Amino acid sequence: MNKLLFIPIMSLVILAIDYYVWQAFKTGFQQQSQSTQQIIRWVYWSISASIILGIVGYNFLPLTYWNKTIRTFFMASVMITVVSKLFVVIFLFIEDITRIIRWAFVNKNLDIIPGEPAPGQISRSEFLSKTALVVGAVPAATFTFGILSGAHDYRVEKISLKIPNLPKAFDGLRIAQLSDIHSGSFYNKRAVQGGVDMVMKEKADLLFFTGDLVNNEATEVEDYFQMFSKLHAPMGVYSTLGNHDYGDYVRWKTPQAKKQNLQDLMKAHELMGWNLMMDENKIIEESGEKLALIGVQNIGVGRFPWYGNLAKAYQGTEEASTKLLLSHDPTHWNAEVTTKYHDIDVAFAGHTHGTQFGVKVGDFKWSPAQYVYKQWAGLYQEGKQQLYVNRGFGYIGYPGRVGMPPEISVFTLTRG
Repeated sequence: MNKLLFIPIMSLVILAIDYYVWQAFKTGFQQQSQSTQQIIRWVYWSISASIILGIVGYNFLPLTYWNKTIRTFFMASVMITVVSKLFVVIFLFIEDITRIIRWAFVNKNLDIIPGEPAPGQISRSEFLSKTALVVGAVPAATFTFGILSGAHDYRVEKISLKIPNLPKAFDGLRIAQLSDIHSGSFYNKRAVQGGVDMVMKEKADLLFFTGDLVNNEATEVEDYFQMFSKLHAPMGVYSTLGNHDYGDYVRWKTPQAKKQNLQDLMKAHELMGWNLMMDENKIIEESGEKLALIGVQNIGVGRFPWYGNLAKAYQGTEEASTKLLLSHDPTHWNAEVTTKYHDIDVAFAGHTHGTQFGVKVGDFKWSPAQYVYKQWAGLYQEGKQQLYVNRGFGYIGYPGRVGMPPEISVFTLTRG
């Protein structure tokens, strides 16, 4: 949708939500003094106006006008505020509908607007308004905690990958996977360094990175360049590009500027010692046996770009007993891998972040991501082919995580 149309519509929606929620604030604090009510009114509508003005500025001003940290936390405040108010709206709306139904079909003498409460009691409307505000405070507190505690709560997930045709020479091979670093979102270098240290403690033989090193621009990685340069493995670090790496979400001054940005990002991979795989493969040979690593540019289904060429990347891997694919977007697996390339044993992806929100307890997991992606986190299998979707190392938009902690995947290949 065109921004000139989208922004006014979004602003009107936000104002409508704010007005509805304001009724709860007004009723909930009606027992306070007039001066206190005026302060609450001023603060409430000032925040609303700031959010709308911020959204306008975010969409129409160049990103260079925004300090990176301010931009990150502004978007977080917008998300937390809007989501919290939506909870209030849903609660009040259900109550309003219920009251109208009771009035229309059960008791037409029932007042839609209750009268004065008995002495020492609060009115029904005041009680419901205060309850609604408490309901709205729950997601606000939850998402705030997700920023303070969840953003860098790195978890090492250890997975045994059983591959029937795995050559004996590669039995026990250990591979670490990172995905979706999104260096442009980071605000805590010490915490990120802790995650990098956790990766290196695993002493994996190979390290895979499956795309989205940045949010938009290659310059975002500069502050973390030395840190990520320390990521290495005896058999090499192999990487791919994700949808954010191409600069598609930025309004560039010229096509050449966008092209140069991609070249700079590719150069960053090279200078960090990462082998960026642009629709190509690498044959690893051990004791005369071959393992093929295949890496493609971003291939997505729907609104995400299809830049990669798996046919090109696959050429020359036919003789390898085992084939491992690095592909950022998990939708690529069913779109092409499982239908055309039945001898690709395992694909490694990221992209979904598990929406940075959900529940994971033991083998049970739930996230809104599952309503968008068939494969969104963890290990999947169809026939003899497997796919692993990493939850991501970083974050974007909302600078935190709730119930879907950032992930460092560590695989052990076994013959099975």
